[in-house]
Amino acid sequence: MKSIVAAKKKADRRFGANLWGNPKSPFSKREYGPGQHGQRRKKPTDYGVQLTAKQKIKTYYGNVSEKQFHKYYVEAVRRSGDAVENFIGLLESRLDNLVYKAKFVPTIFAARQFVNHGHVTVNGKKVNIPSYMVKAGDVIEVREKSKQLGMVLAAIESTSRDFPGYLEVDPKKLTAKYSFVPKFEDVPYATLMEPNLVIEFYSR
Repeated sequence: MKSIVAAKKKADRRFGANLWGNPKSPFSKREYGPGQHGQRRKKPTDYGVQLTAKQKIKTYYGNVSEKQFHKYYVEAVRRSGDAVENFIGLLESRLDNLVYKAKFVPTIFAARQFVNHGHVTVNGKKVNIPSYMVKAGDVIEVREKSKQLGMVLAAIESTSRDFPGYLEVDPKKLTAKYSFVPKFEDVPYATLMEPNLVIEFYSR
């Protein structure tokens, strides 16, 4: 468990940002990368900048696998409209992400496990696939037997982050309605995200 926590803190330092807006992030103390030579950085190439932007967003959404992440890119480009908006919409619609954004759990990583272990329903049916695509209008709920878990109670009462505008959350019932698929500007990122660079990376 300690190694997982350390890895999350290291991610903040590696990307030079407080990815999840954690008030205890070490980045507020060390604004440079991890390791002995973290303070000495070469000017990155265009490829390096794009790669970092990709890794940053992948990490933010819980270290989505490369295969799945690329699949979202392919689908975003295939759909009509702006590829960047489509890409973010797909990532935001993941069940584990919405469970985290609804504050049912403290971290995106906990959200994946929470869904995997069968603690969540969508429209009344149990769903245990973290990457499940939630549709606008769907209602996510913590299962009755899981509503008294200490982790859940602590997360929902936390004041360190707010509910996004595209989720109608009832903290007492532990339900969240996915009102609409957000655009990039609707997502409350704690730091600068550049999904346009991800699209450029895969378009090379």
